[in-house]
Order: sequence, then structure tokens, then C-alpha cells
Amino acid sequence: MNGCIVSNTGPLIGLAIIGHLDILDKIFDEVSVPETVNYEMLEGGSMNTGVASYRNSLWIQVRQLSDPLDPLLGNVLDAGEAAVIQLARECEADFVLIDERKGRKIARNIYNMSVIGTARILVEARHRGIIGSVREAIVGMRSGGYRIHDNILEFALRMAGEI
Repeated sequence: MNGCIVSNTGPLIGLAIIGHLDILDKIFDEVSVPETVNYEMLEGGSMNTGVASYRNSLWIQVRQLSDPLDPLLGNVLDAGEAAVIQLARECEADFVLIDERKGRKIARNIYNMSVIGTARILVEARHRGIIGSVREAIVGMRSGGYRIHDNILEFALRMAGEI
């Protein structure tokens, strides 16, 4: 994949649950988060799954928005998703990493962005030999409280050649 990606909070937590937040660093040239996502990751303190892993991920660039938030984004999405899309527009990111359906639709259909989700990251990691099994990774994420729909699981397993 390579290139620049801007990530929302959820995928960071999901990857941290399974101890593979570093997948992003191995797949992309640059990984950025807006200040809002950084705050969401850190505000959970020790109760937020993955906060320690996130704090140690010095390769993640925390970036401030240059322009005021697009009113459409602020009115329709949560603060993290809105800031991710806005930052991706400002820095002309190659990809946005969002798992929530509404945020994905808006990024793709309104702003014409290349949107990927955590499952797609896991498939790419499997193809590159970074992880051994997409199924095991998703099962681990689910057992840690991360929600991934069965349809997405099945699609990811097919893409990874695991079914």
C-alpha cells in the first residue's frame, strides 16, 4: 500500500488490542492522526485498551488541522471521524482508516477518498507476512471488545485466502 494514511481512533485501538499497532508503520510511509484522535486515545488513560502501545508509537504523527472543520463533517460525524477526513483533505493523504460505516460513506462518496478499514489492514499484513492469520487477529480483537461484523470477517478471510 505505502503512502500516507490518516487514522481514526477505533482502528488504532483494534490493532493495539492484538499487539499489532506497528502494522501501520510497516505498511505505510506516513501515519498521521488529528489532535482529536490523539486526545481520544490518551484520555482513556490506563483504562483505554492500547494506550501504552499508542504512547510508544513515536512514528505516529499528531497533526493540527489548518482550516476550520467543514460544517458538513461536524454536523454529521463524531469529532474524531470529522477531524480524520478534514486532515486527510488538508494533507492530501492517500488513505483514510475508518471502520464506522457513516464516516466511510462520507469520506468515499462526498470527498472521493480512498477508505480502508482495519480488516483490510489485516489482509495486507497477512499478504506481507507480518501476521500469520487474519482470522486469529480478528478473533483476538473481538475477544478484546472490538466489533467487526461477520460479513466483514468473511470478506477479509476470502481476501486473505483463508477460506
